[in-house]
Amino acid sequence: MIATPIRIAAFAMCLAGGLMLAAGPAAAQAAAVVRGLDKVTGHTKDITAPIGRVQRFGTLEIIARACQKAAPEETPEVKVFIEVFDTPVPRDPNAKPERVKIKEGWVFASSPALNALEHPTYDVWAVDCRS
Repeated sequence: MIATPIRIAAFAMCLAGGLMLAAGPAAAQAAAVVRGLDKVTGHTKDITAPIGRVQRFGTLEIIARACQKAAPEETPEVKVFIEVFDTPVPRDPNAKPERVKIKEGWVFASSPALNALEHPTYDVWAVDCRS
């Protein structure tokens, strides 16, 4: 069989289309699931954070800005872009609590220590995305 230019082009389009489907973009989700650990008590809590809404965990305020989950045919990965604010209880009872941003960035389910939240009392890491 002689390979005609049309057959070669059709074969190339099939290959390219197959590769595009296999390497599709991560899907954006409506809510992120993060797990919080209280290092003092040892208790964990799964927190479902709708994108853009504040969720409280102890003295922390967690805001999930984006959540992406890899396509099923790709290597499993969940990544969440979060902002975390801490509002510690002031030592002076008359003082107003000060809200401090302690984290802004991506956290990854497969590597919790990669971009870890650095806080003396709490740890927070990505678990899943929900639609």
